[in-house]
Amino acid sequence: MVFDFWQHTPEALHQITILFSDRGTPYGYRHMNGYSSHTFEWVNGAGEVHLVKYHFKTDQGIKNFTADEQAQMGLKDKDHSTSDLYNNIAEGNFPSWTWYVQVMPKADAAKYKFDVLDITKTWSQADYPLQKVGKMTLNRNPENYHAEVEQSAFAPSHFVPGIEPSADKMLQGRLFSYSDTHRYRLGQNYQQIPINCPYRTRVANYQRDGAAVVNGNQGGVVNHEPNSKGGPKQDASYAWQKVPLSGSTGRYAYTHPNTPYEQPRTLWNKVFSEAERETLIRNLSGPLGSVTDRSIQEGFLAHVFKIDPDYGNRLAKAINVPINKARL
Repeated sequence: MVFDFWQHTPEALHQITILFSDRGTPYGYRHMNGYSSHTFEWVNGAGEVHLVKYHFKTDQGIKNFTADEQAQMGLKDKDHSTSDLYNNIAEGNFPSWTWYVQVMPKADAAKYKFDVLDITKTWSQADYPLQKVGKMTLNRNPENYHAEVEQSAFAPSHFVPGIEPSADKMLQGRLFSYSDTHRYRLGQNYQQIPINCPYRTRVANYQRDGAAVVNGNQGGVVNHEPNSKGGPKQDASYAWQKVPLSGSTGRYAYTHPNTPYEQPRTLWNKVFSEAERETLIRNLSGPLGSVTDRSIQEGFLAHVFKIDPDYGNRLAKAINVPINKARL
């Protein structure tokens, strides 16, 4: 049961508050922002490392369904987000997103007010303002859905020189798991499929053989390294930055002085309008009110009260649960 899980994972409260607001039902892909969630590293020519988060801001403006509108659209067109995107591109109404980044000197991370690699947290834009990088525009639809969409293989391990992974633990797991999933789904040579090939180039490596080879299997070139036959060699100048380590490895419970309540409190008090607060309570009270175990309801409410008493009181009233002071 999701509320039982959530009452034991209060770090999810920020995302839960977003999910059950109208922001949780965007009016298709064209009207929603995109975020990296993970923290990446950018390394310049001088070897200086900065932590980076990506923001893609919709140029079409934010637009959301209400829960009722979303339910009605689900009956009318269950693939509304895809069809809306496809039809607008086909009509020449090309959607675009302006790309911004937040950039933090890596040395700042150790003394920041929370763990900057925690994907449940957002960096303050007052501390690290958005810096404009460019614009992404979708200006054509796929000609063949299977070839260009079903076979596409995105993975956070696909880097260009100068962009590297941070020590974000979830990102570190995804570096392997995403590409491994594509190998299982599309075959070990999935990077030879045209939609996944580097644009106007081919990978220079010693990977060959296996199922679904479509590029000639690199012909008669040598398949060992080092060699004296002019094969590709690793370039040390592109090696990832070294990471200094100290301490002991092990499994530790996550601890940090910054509470999981601060960011949803800001969302409730400073970001949401009164209408958005009312919508949030209405959307959240439905599924929480249907929970038959009162202790789970009270356990979840205890966290909501810690976000803000007004938030907690409204939600408790909406699901007709008396406030149990012992749980707060």
